[in-house]
Amino acid sequence: MANTAHPTNVPAWVLKFMDAIDTLSFDEGFAPLTEDTDLYFGTAHIHGVEAIKAFFVKIDGPLHITHEVLEFWTADKGVRLLRGEATMAKKSEPDRVVRAPFTHIFYLAEGGPLRIRELRITAGPLETHAVM
Repeated sequence: MANTAHPTNVPAWVLKFMDAIDTLSFDEGFAPLTEDTDLYFGTAHIHGVEAIKAFFVKIDGPLHITHEVLEFWTADKGVRLLRGEATMAKKSEPDRVVRAPFTHIFYLAEGGPLRIRELRITAGPLETHAVM
């Protein structure tokens, strides 16, 4: 049997996760992450919830940023797919706004409470020099 994915409504935990990234206030939004969670962001590999928080502070701290979820898909074996768009500007140049597409692939742990065991993020293309 082939694995399939189906469009679904965006769950509250995903919206809380996106808000946590935008506000860098991680409590409720990052609750599904653990010390065993792996984040792959482009070529970066970050392990554990505290390191993942620090990573987002580093890349998003200098920015005004909002993430909009455009599509959310549920697939077999705990795979969740998200397509969205980020709107961002350096805090030092708030009028220079850049938009970038992004994709998140969440791999959820089996059984028990909601836990993200792995997250893969791709972002861009974007004018990197405009925001970094």
